[in-house]
Amino acid sequence: MARILTGIQSTGRQHLGNVLGAIKPLIELSNKPENEAFAFVADFHSLTTVRSAEELKESTKLAVAVWIACGFDYKKNTLYLQSDVPEVAELTWYLSCFTPFPMLENAHSFKDKSNRRSEVNAGLFTYPVLMAADIIGYDANFVPVGKDQVQHLEITRDIAGAFNHTYGETFVIPEPKVDENVKVVPGTDGQKMSKSYGNIIDIFLPEKDLKKQIGTIVTDSTPLEEPKNPDTCNVFALYKLLASQDQQTEMRNKYLAGGFGYGHAKAELLALILQYFSKERETFNRLVENEKELDSILLEGAAKARKVITGILDRVRGKLGYRTK
Repeated sequence: MARILTGIQSTGRQHLGNVLGAIKPLIELSNKPENEAFAFVADFHSLTTVRSAEELKESTKLAVAVWIACGFDYKKNTLYLQSDVPEVAELTWYLSCFTPFPMLENAHSFKDKSNRRSEVNAGLFTYPVLMAADIIGYDANFVPVGKDQVQHLEITRDIAGAFNHTYGETFVIPEPKVDENVKVVPGTDGQKMSKSYGNIIDIFLPEKDLKKQIGTIVTDSTPLEEPKNPDTCNVFALYKLLASQDQQTEMRNKYLAGGFGYGHAKAELLALILQYFSKERETFNRLVENEKELDSILLEGAAKARKVITGILDRVRGKLGYRTK
């Protein structure tokens, strides 16, 4: 059985881009009988930027609720909080002693802020090492990544390879699983949807707030009565990610016929999102009001995760000359 692992940070709320680009694809993989999946909320990673305990706690709860609401089978697989598995911090220290300084200097997570070094804390600098511990600490065979994330997985592979070269076969070397068919979700401004750009659509918002968010989608100034080009419209770009072929054709014809305004298009997008994610929204709202249920699921997942990483950590401690537990 192949083991697949992925994590999402608990910074802010999860949006349509997260759901279609990371969460749903992982769930599809995890549902295959030949796979098992480890999915975690990376709340240790979030501490590199989040300084509010309440914000961190709330974002973490919402992220877990999204995983379950979208259909992640936490009984077949493993769902847990990174911070509920402290063994990953111990493994991070061991791995950091095998990680060259220049490798971390060249990591995207650091280079993106390297011209503003006063904003860089040690946690952000060593981010790839913690990521490596998250992955090889569970003998993960595959890690679903976007093309922009391949570098960090290559760092993980290099660190694991260096340890194996020195001490013999200890870690499974993970392979990237880049799905060329993963949807790139545009934000309200047409750029890739991202919290950092402030252009997200949060499909789990109350309907009134979701309508307001959809209303901010940038469109051109073509008058209501004139035909419009659906292929250059941000609203249509989002609509076709969820719509059936028949729905897309019908919407396209409305654009081309004229007399169909962008306000109408946004109303149809709202209706589609509410219909498409009706079950997910219902489950999400129930879970966020029931923290005891979430805690129970997470504690069960952490116990499963700790059992795995403890065995691997013992393997590492023995190779290094430390007492095994």
